Amino acid sequence: MRGYFAIGVEKISKQLNLGNLVRSAHGFGASFVYTVGAAYDEDEARADTSRSTSHLPLYHWNTPADMQLPEGCSMVGIELLDEAVDLPSFRHPLRAAYVLGPERGSLSDEMLARCDHVIKIPTSFCVNVAMAGAITMYDRVATLGTFPPRPVTEGGPREDLPQHVHGGRFTRT
Repeated sequence: MRGYFAIGVEKISKQLNLGNLVRSAHGFGASFVYTVGAAYDEDEARADTSRSTSHLPLYHWNTPADMQLPEGCSMVGIELLDEAVDLPSFRHPLRAAYVLGPERGSLSDEMLARCDHVIKIPTSFCVNVAMAGAITMYDRVATLGTFPPRPVTEGGPREDLPQHVHGGRFTRT
């Protein structure tokens, strides 16, 4: 996959959800994970069965103002707001730090002010924090990865059709 990404949470209260999110971040190839106004308790975050924090950096910041992201890294809020861009219509930045809000609340105004983009998953109600993070990371990997395009018909790519590379994208003839 091109570029890099991180994912984190602001003021999360359920460590099990945080453990699940961190495990998914490890699986999807995140460069680091982080919390803002929360902490990661490894004993309580037992959903992280891959012990992800042994394999990728975990940063803790007290407030959005304390955050120190790499230069050129775009901040992307994931929040169910009317003005947010629907995830299927969003082009992921090559260098991104995604942030999710708490289970029983929203991203703070201070965090939203730091965001370069705000996206939403087109659902009729909020989904679990860890699920929202996994959906977003999957979308990033699917759109920025080096996978051949989806076939026009049902099923997987067909081996019998020749593939050509055109402008860095696969095309079928």
